[in-house]
Amino acid sequence: MTVKAQMARFALVGVVNTGTYYGSYLVLLTWLPYIAAHVVAFALSMTGSFFLNSCFTYRTRPTWRKFLLFPLTNAANFVITTGGVCLLVDLAGFSSRYAPLVAAAAAIPVTFVVSRTIMLRPDSKVPAAERVS
Repeated sequence: MTVKAQMARFALVGVVNTGTYYGSYLVLLTWLPYIAAHVVAFALSMTGSFFLNSCFTYRTRPTWRKFLLFPLTNAANFVITTGGVCLLVDLAGFSSRYAPLVAAAAAIPVTFVVSRTIMLRPDSKVPAAERVS
């Protein structure tokens, strides 16, 4: 599969992931402060993103090693979006309902590069017991 095809699939997974995140965020926002709602929704969507990127984007077998490394793909995304949400809400006066969507856009290219590096890492030395199935 070409990098261009992977980018298109990554974008599609990103749309699904963003919808999952944002829907969860709005539900959680009804009883949690916006930062707590953001963190929980982010963790839920990241788990779904791992399996979608594994199976659909990169067509690679999910393993525990990749699952444990996958949060690194979102570390920059998390820092950028969390900082962005705080800046947009607290300093710029944005609505806490829309700030996460605006903040998320800047992290997309970094997330793709790191995700691709981790997900396409060779698994040849990974024992079957470590595979997530």
